[in-house]
Amino acid sequence: MPFPTRREALRDLLRAADLDALLVTDLVNVRYLTGFTGSNAALLVHVDGDGATRFGTDGRYRTQAGVQVPDLEPLIERATSFALAADAAGRGVRRLGFESDHVTVDAHVALGEAVPGVRLERAPGLVQRLRRVKDTDEITTVRAACAVADAALADLLAAHGLRAGRTEREVALDLDDRMRGHGAAGPAFETIVAAGANSAYPHHRPTGVALDRGDLITIDFGALVDGYHSDMTRMFVLGPAADWQRELYELVAAAQAAGRAALAAGAHVREVDAAARDVIVAAGHGERFPHGLGHGVGLQIHEAPALSATGTDELATGMVLTVEPGVYLPGRGGVRIEDTLVVRSDGPDPLTGSPRELLEV
Repeated sequence: MPFPTRREALRDLLRAADLDALLVTDLVNVRYLTGFTGSNAALLVHVDGDGATRFGTDGRYRTQAGVQVPDLEPLIERATSFALAADAAGRGVRRLGFESDHVTVDAHVALGEAVPGVRLERAPGLVQRLRRVKDTDEITTVRAACAVADAALADLLAAHGLRAGRTEREVALDLDDRMRGHGAAGPAFETIVAAGANSAYPHHRPTGVALDRGDLITIDFGALVDGYHSDMTRMFVLGPAADWQRELYELVAAAQAAGRAALAAGAHVREVDAAARDVIVAAGHGERFPHGLGHGVGLQIHEAPALSATGTDELATGMVLTVEPGVYLPGRGGVRIEDTLVVRSDGPDPLTGSPRELLEV
């Protein structure tokens, strides 16, 4: 199991922060550190090792915890985080870190009252710092999620699922069902199908608008497999593409290629964003690219690091990110091209396999 190794890596961060332990309450982080998938859990990671580390959940998950977290001593209590904090105080913990980016103000106050002899220290983002670089198992799972999305899209096209008269909502639901048919637990996020002028909205939600001949169509979607997400955007035209549609697509394709090429270990996220953005700015459409170039993908669909003009990270081997430039022309339509890739020492490794060309259907 990778979980003991991940917890040991977290202990290095706790020692550097001079913390005796960390109370992990974000369920995504609990899953990352233990493998537990229930809806109520917390984890007390102690610097002294797994012998002093406690996993907590409530009675509904007693059996599940025994299966998914067999290597940690369980504490069964409904108010899990408070019980773990009290247990930590009883074991001599005096500097207890907590996920201040996840805990509410009221919960923080109540926690302090529950353990008056313990100094609570804000420790936001420690587990997320570890999650930025994926291990082999995680990359394999994201790759599988990408393969499910690729297969579902291929099925949709083979079945002539993109055709005039179908609504955006019908296409989105069809694609979601096909991902489930290929083994996904469900879509990684609400599938975006945007036709015609709606493709100028970066995060358009599918409606009852019917696809029509000549429409530029954006499909932004992903699959959820074993808790991990994939993310991909592909573009289509119903019938022959108009000159402006093809020109816009070629511009975004050039920007995306530049962004992919810049995705390298040691590169600063601002440099990667600029590599793609400069292509669009040079074409006079800088103001029509309103979002960052990409984001990390893993147990959440949006994770650190972010590829943006305001980012602060450097890329490292094993990071999994999207590269997704877009240009959006209000009232006409927009183009976004997106792939999920792994940062490697010898260049990016694409996990999405669907053709990137503008497809006329």
